[in-house]
Amino acid sequence: MIQKLQLYNTISRKKEQFEPLNAPHVGMYVCGPTVYSDVHLGNCRTFISFDLIFRYLKFSGYRVRYVRNLTDAGHLEGDRDEGDDKFAKRAKLEQLEPMEIVQKYTLGFHDVMRVFNTLPPSIEPTATGHIIEQIEMIKTIIANGYGYEVDGTIYFDVEKYSKQYNYTVLTNRNLEDMLANTRELGGQDDKHGRLDFALWIKAKPETLMQWASPWGAGFPGWHIECSAMSAKYLGQEFDIHGGGLDLAATHHTNEIAQSEACSHIQPAKYWMHTNMLTVNGTRMSKSAGNGFLPDELFTGNHPLLKKGYSPMTVKFFMLQAHYRSTLDFSNEALEASEKGFRRLMNAISLLPKLSTSEQSDFQIEPIRVNCVNAMNDDFNSPIVIAELFEAVRIINIVYDGTATISSEELDKLKALMSDFVVDVFGLKDEDSSNAELNDVLAMVIELRKEAKENKDYATSDKIRIGLQEMGIQLKDSKDGTTWSKV
Repeated sequence: MIQKLQLYNTISRKKEQFEPLNAPHVGMYVCGPTVYSDVHLGNCRTFISFDLIFRYLKFSGYRVRYVRNLTDAGHLEGDRDEGDDKFAKRAKLEQLEPMEIVQKYTLGFHDVMRVFNTLPPSIEPTATGHIIEQIEMIKTIIANGYGYEVDGTIYFDVEKYSKQYNYTVLTNRNLEDMLANTRELGGQDDKHGRLDFALWIKAKPETLMQWASPWGAGFPGWHIECSAMSAKYLGQEFDIHGGGLDLAATHHTNEIAQSEACSHIQPAKYWMHTNMLTVNGTRMSKSAGNGFLPDELFTGNHPLLKKGYSPMTVKFFMLQAHYRSTLDFSNEALEASEKGFRRLMNAISLLPKLSTSEQSDFQIEPIRVNCVNAMNDDFNSPIVIAELFEAVRIINIVYDGTATISSEELDKLKALMSDFVVDVFGLKDEDSSNAELNDVLAMVIELRKEAKENKDYATSDKIRIGLQEMGIQLKDSKDGTTWSKV
């Protein structure tokens, strides 16, 4: 049965009933990374959040086409098409061809997404692979009167567009204030208006990445790529467009303008944005020196980190905050998430060892209903996690023998944890994947068992205390001994 969802729409600034244009099919477009440098944690949070949304839509019975692009051309240092080409700058710095840069950082991005156990998108198009589509879209925008050429560069006429459409529909900003706060055009600037942006940029002779066009050799502006690729794979109007909140003011605002100027249709029915990351209450940024790369977070190789944290701990930490809320990184918060994640995984590992009874002290269905209701309410993962820890409590007291559960309720409990922990959240037990560690600990536990049977309690205690000092706790029960990290 397909679930009815409420999701927050950035345009309406409220939660709305999710009604896909062609249910049960759903078209979702998420702005992917620019592949000229390592992916940063802000990107990771966005893609983990939309992985959660992708997973839950599929879990809820929808057929989802998830398109996530890779920006591999035309991305300048300024949002208003200013500065150097970032790909060319990186290529010169590393003495590589631009497409070598693209390949290197695309593979790195995929590696990070794999470590976080996210599902790949249905389609992952690149800007360089869709130059023809971008040129055709620009030609249509010019024909409709919203684009103009100046010496081989094509600009979008924001002022003319704003006379017929709401340019600030996504941010609700005042257009006059935007104009007042935008720098005056210098004599060397070819744009007609302060807010105009480039659709196609004339290449300099030394430009490394350039293509032929009706206006001469050049490369596409940053914003046009997403408009062209979303239209190609999802149509001129589709269901969900997403990305980080930092994209709303410029990139997504200009995407809407381009699409409406081309097809007279607002491209997406629902706009969704993930919020920013902070570190100890301060906005995370490279310039502030408090930005982490994923590998630095995993290894602890950063001045602000006391130690490293595993990928699943970091993912669990991110899921503990709603995707629209600010997420604050601190050692204390990450350590708390590490303990919580271990409790969750330890409880799941006990499920096959639980004994059943004719009577059951618990009903699992209310917990499942609460989880579903929370996810249906704008993908509220923190509420789901709270419900899952009620399931953890049940598992632990049944294992300790202080409560009973029937085989029917146990089956429901196993399904609950599999559905939400594994399928919806995409979490996995990192310890159980380490077969060598499991084998070694199984041998050590057996040696301790033999020592206890021989009444050699000194050796038994030495093993237990030694493992505890290494961060591994043993737990004895009538069914045997289990271990967990502490």
